[in-house]
Amino acid sequence: MIEILSPTELHRAKQAGALVARILQTLKSRSVVGTNLLDIDRWAETMIVEAGAVSCYVDYAPSFGRGPFGHYICTSVNDAVLHGLPHDYTLADGDLLSLDLAVSTDGIVADSAISFIVGESKPPQSVAMISATERALRAGIAAAGPGARIGDISHAIGSTLREAGYPVNTEFGGHGVGSTMHQDPHVSNTGRPGRGYRLRPGLLLALEPWVMADTAELVTDDDGWTLRSATGCRTAHSEHTIAITRDGAEILTLPEHAHS
Repeated sequence: MIEILSPTELHRAKQAGALVARILQTLKSRSVVGTNLLDIDRWAETMIVEAGAVSCYVDYAPSFGRGPFGHYICTSVNDAVLHGLPHDYTLADGDLLSLDLAVSTDGIVADSAISFIVGESKPPQSVAMISATERALRAGIAAAGPGARIGDISHAIGSTLREAGYPVNTEFGGHGVGSTMHQDPHVSNTGRPGRGYRLRPGLLLALEPWVMADTAELVTDDDGWTLRSATGCRTAHSEHTIAITRDGAEILTLPEHAHS
């Protein structure tokens, strides 16, 4: 199903996006050396509940997972890249942490992810990988607009990631959002321009470039959720929810300080 949002629904989507951005930036500021992933999950729960929003993850039980996710945020560390199940782990200096959050406000969902390095140590290869996913995200957004096609976005993302030297996995990618977290159309992180669904004003998309340093192969943890690089290499993940407008694309999950 592909949903096209009304102006009223789009207003609610903007509220959801602002909340997601605010929570992620707060959690980033609190994620320091010595922070436990379970604390991050509890902080996310508190902020979601206090905002009167609804978590998209707690009861999330897709075919590829093992039962309900049961937590409020995905916390993926180092070689973990997607669906990181919060567990009893204390962050160390130089850890690469990806936080992925989706919430619903008044029935409309926004979804975003950020990757960053904890502490003072900044391994150059990790910095470069995070930067590549952020550039790919910007390229995908720049390719989005009314009349463009999904393949245009996928091509822009994939070209940027490959130019940076990373293999691209196509099992998981971006997706439509609206009244639920995962909808059609699927947005692969590589593709051919001019192909696929034609974008229309009112469409919400979550674009999410993610890479692993030296492989495109994933393995699943024993927890049934956390996806890691098959080689144990580090990973990075960046995601925004965007709304297709008459003029182009509007980022709904941009942090407040980034608007200026």
